[in-house]
Amino acid sequence: FSAAIAIIEQPVSVSVPAGYTFTLRCRAEGRTSLQYQWFCQQQSECCQIPGATNQDLLITAEQTQLYTCRVNDLYRNAVFSDWVKVEVHQCVARGLPPRLWRGEPVIVLNPTEQWVEVGKPLQLQCAAMGVPAPSYQWYRNGNLLEQHKRKKLWITHAKVRDSGTYLCCVSNNHGEHWTNAVDVHVGEQSQPPLLCCTSPRGRSKIALLVGNNCYQHHPNLLAPVRDVFELSRLLEQLGFQVVSLLD
Repeated sequence: FSAAIAIIEQPVSVSVPAGYTFTLRCRAEGRTSLQYQWFCQQQSECCQIPGATNQDLLITAEQTQLYTCRVNDLYRNAVFSDWVKVEVHQCVARGLPPRLWRGEPVIVLNPTEQWVEVGKPLQLQCAAMGVPAPSYQWYRNGNLLEQHKRKKLWITHAKVRDSGTYLCCVSNNHGEHWTNAVDVHVGEQSQPPLLCCTSPRGRSKIALLVGNNCYQHHPNLLAPVRDVFELSRLLEQLGFQVVSLLD
């Protein structure tokens, strides 16, 4: 005897820039006709979304929220879909126009070099956009850290053996990207040596990339956008602070 209602397609979590428009999907099967109703939760309050009674929920991302869909049949049976998170990034590099993005992972926050005293907490953090929301996997010195699969890598009491070069792989079904590799120093000294600097003259390296893909008397181009993305990633790996602009 099968359940009265079975959800055959669950909605999936996403991580998107503010203003991005996308669709959450829910599909179910039952012995009678089915009715759908979407709900959202912000902070601790769960609210029914007025008029959201279709299988698909069209959303223009404004703020991070949780969503679920209730499915009813004519016999008053009801099931809820999985709760999914719509994570919204308010500040995203201008080199990523939402209209040209297809949901592949895009890193919006790279980890930074850390100097930590023995026994003190160690935290590394990264963040990425993606549709569906990307998964995370941290590495140290090229070795997979099996327990560290979140945006934040947290070690409560750092040990000398935790020193090394860290980076995170961010992936979804559209591909994968890697964060910058950063060094973590664990020892008695909690601050970098005073003589350490970003360049021989103490100045950071900055790269400005400008991609022009819109022309008044020519069809729009796609290659400049992709080139800006790829060059940004390569220059960041070389230690540049990258500013990407379009048009």
